[in-house]
Amino acid sequence: MKFPATDRGSRRRGDATSAGICFLERVAIDRDELRQFIDRTLGEIGASMTAALVVVGDKLGLFRALAEAPVPSSPAEVAERTGVSERYLREWLAAQAAAGYVSYDQESGGYFLSAIQATVFADESSPVSLLGGFQLAVSAARAEPQIVAAFRSGQGLGWGEHDPGVFAGTERFFRPAYATHLVRSWLPALEGVAEKLRRGARVADVGCGRGASTLIMARAFPESRFSGFDSHADSIAAARAQAAEAGLADRCEFTVASAGDFPGAGFDLVTCFDCLHDMGDPVAAARRVHRSLASQGTWMIVEPLAGDSITENLNPVGRIYYAASTLVCTPASLSEAGGLALGAQAGERRIREVVTAGGFRRFRRVAETRFNMVLEARPE
Repeated sequence: MKFPATDRGSRRRGDATSAGICFLERVAIDRDELRQFIDRTLGEIGASMTAALVVVGDKLGLFRALAEAPVPSSPAEVAERTGVSERYLREWLAAQAAAGYVSYDQESGGYFLSAIQATVFADESSPVSLLGGFQLAVSAARAEPQIVAAFRSGQGLGWGEHDPGVFAGTERFFRPAYATHLVRSWLPALEGVAEKLRRGARVADVGCGRGASTLIMARAFPESRFSGFDSHADSIAAARAQAAEAGLADRCEFTVASAGDFPGAGFDLVTCFDCLHDMGDPVAAARRVHRSLASQGTWMIVEPLAGDSITENLNPVGRIYYAASTLVCTPASLSEAGGLALGAQAGERRIREVVTAGGFRRFRRVAETRFNMVLEARPE
């Protein structure tokens, strides 16, 4: 639509600039609020581009090099330590400083990481490391053409069809929380489970991905045996390699199998970490878990933290999960038989419906963090 120019001497009729100005003159928009909204949106554009640069810095070891330096470092010094081009590094450092991810010392012209920046960007073992989140976000965005096509067709996009960075990034994003909470608080919150694991139990980790959750439990409970199942063959291969490297292959076996038909029975504990909502038929998975449990067995379900209404999830964490759900989780479910497409923000009430439809009679939330809720289901 074209709007007539109000100042014909200074603006051309119908061009983008005049149309935009005339539109603002015709509608009731608070210009201060508009500026604030535009500033915020410009920040989002910058954040999107900076995310790719965070991944670059992660791969090249730039954050670690900055964190290990005793004083602010010049671009030349960082380039020498990391073996990268100084010219590229100057731009990268300035971009990270503008984002607030790296600190700039104006007096010396050097760059450094504060303690807070280092714990987020330079320490993979940190409970608040977010490097995996950036890797996941950038890698998931590479499926944009397929997602556009899926919007038009209504078809799904399988988990295995994504860029490999999605699989590694997902593991790295969730692993810090698992390492921090799983053994210390989540498992002890389940009725009688921690004691079973200490004595020696059989555990099935369904939808185990690259095995991070499985191996964390195996390290903590040497008397127990663990079976990891996932339908993605490359992730299972990575899990086997990590188990061998950790010296846990004798107690951790990993098998390619879906949640609806994984083998075995008599498990004292079955776990599903951040994957139930991705499944095409989570009710069928719940039924299979129910059949696989030993008497007095327990199903632990870890899902993204979410309220039962959209309004409850309109926050920074919900924003991440809704975006991930649009790019990855919902397409994955729609690519499978059933295609229930719960979405990453399904909420406790919807998960309860799925679990009870699978035959479970007891269901309760036992723990939560900023990113996850931990649910316990028992047959009786």
